[in-house]
Amino acid sequence: MRVPGSQNQTFFQFVRSLKVDPKITWRTARDYGLVVIGALLQALAMRLFLVPGQMVSGGISGAAQIINFYTRWPIGLMVFIGNVPLFLLGWRYLGGARFALRTAVSVAAFSLLTDLLVWFIPAEGVTDDLVLNCLFGGILLGIGLGLVYRGQGTSGGSDILGRILNSKFGISISQAYLITDTLVVLAGGFAFDWRHALYGLVVIYVSGLAAEATSEGSSIFRTAMIVTNQPQVVAEKIMSVLERGVTVLSGTGAYTGAPRPTLYCVITKAEVNQLKEIVREADQDAFMVIGHAHEALGEGFRPLSGES
Repeated sequence: MRVPGSQNQTFFQFVRSLKVDPKITWRTARDYGLVVIGALLQALAMRLFLVPGQMVSGGISGAAQIINFYTRWPIGLMVFIGNVPLFLLGWRYLGGARFALRTAVSVAAFSLLTDLLVWFIPAEGVTDDLVLNCLFGGILLGIGLGLVYRGQGTSGGSDILGRILNSKFGISISQAYLITDTLVVLAGGFAFDWRHALYGLVVIYVSGLAAEATSEGSSIFRTAMIVTNQPQVVAEKIMSVLERGVTVLSGTGAYTGAPRPTLYCVITKAEVNQLKEIVREADQDAFMVIGHAHEALGEGFRPLSGES
């Protein structure tokens, strides 16, 4: 049996390539723990809300849900089988053993837990309200996905396909997700009904928001760029009042050609109004742009050394 890779690589060489350093660090253990917990939450979302509500969330799991509706074949088993070829392609194009191990754990855990939970969760779920199934299913699914991403894994399926299309053909990951998920949701509309399919689109949107907030942070940080004629005064005020670091960037006015120093700093959402007042008092003619930052690491924020 051959797998993607060099022409001389056999299946046994592939298996040997998955060996990792036996020295397990706390960070590695944490990552795998996040992957498994994320897989559990995704499985709970399927069994508590999405499968009882007949809402297809896209990807391999959505396709498995449609097949299960007609054949009663186990959803988890079909998810696992459907991910095998994508898993091999992902190993070839997206990072080798490190990618393969984390993704394999994610897919295997989700597949196993999805089928095991059948024995503990009633088939009708917890509610027959489509709106509640849609919202809570999407949120729980998204949190699970976000935890998998924080553990540096993927959930397989359209995740792998999207990254491969992006890597090899330049198609954006968001466009790849849109294509694959839309096809699955359309199939769900024919399998169930179009009302459920529309709710499925909402599930995809809600889960995306929840996954982003979980994996990248809730955007409580703000970046500020300040163009001012009083850079020293503003910088000193920011450092003394807000106790935040400031970087001075060299800038030049395109119209006047005059030098215009630009200040850059990162603050919390609660400090935005204080910063505005500091700048207003120092230079009412200043120009300021406030942007969003998903995460801030380093001095004054969460230590960079604690991140992988």
